[in-house]
Amino acid sequence: MNAYTKVSCTFERHASQILHIYNDTIANTTSLYEYEPRTMQTMELWFATKREKNFPVIGVESDDGALVGFGSYGAFRPYPAKKYSVEHSVYVHPEHRGRGVGKMVLQSLVQAARGNDLHVMIGAIDTANVGSISLHERLGFKKVGTIEQVGFKFGRWLDMDFYQMLLDTPRHPVDG
Repeated sequence: MNAYTKVSCTFERHASQILHIYNDTIANTTSLYEYEPRTMQTMELWFATKREKNFPVIGVESDDGALVGFGSYGAFRPYPAKKYSVEHSVYVHPEHRGRGVGKMVLQSLVQAARGNDLHVMIGAIDTANVGSISLHERLGFKKVGTIEQVGFKFGRWLDMDFYQMLLDTPRHPVDG
């Protein structure tokens, strides 16, 4: 059994490992509605955007230092009145799924969102991804809707469920 450690991911240390997990997810699952592998150039932009917006990139490493899962969040929609809402994503290396890695990442993202005075976390999950749906439900996320046939991959239409968690922050939200 592996021992896992939560880490704050950096481009220098984790970009290639995140890229590997992303590209495996793109090639083999409907967790990402993408067709083409990402590149190191997309990782540079991705990390730069996370730093600029103060969005966390939280990882989990195995006892040998390998990144086995990660997650982050970003703006839900780029409108000022939605500044307290974020959409999150969690990805786990296929050899480490079902071992609590996703739970560690998602719980850490919820904690980070509270610490950043956010109010709503949103997960957009392919309806066939029963593992992710189960994880979100166990942690208190509620299904708030389904968009049918929103994607097409692997020769079939894909439906997407939206799960949300309302946080008890911020204490004093403001307009503008």
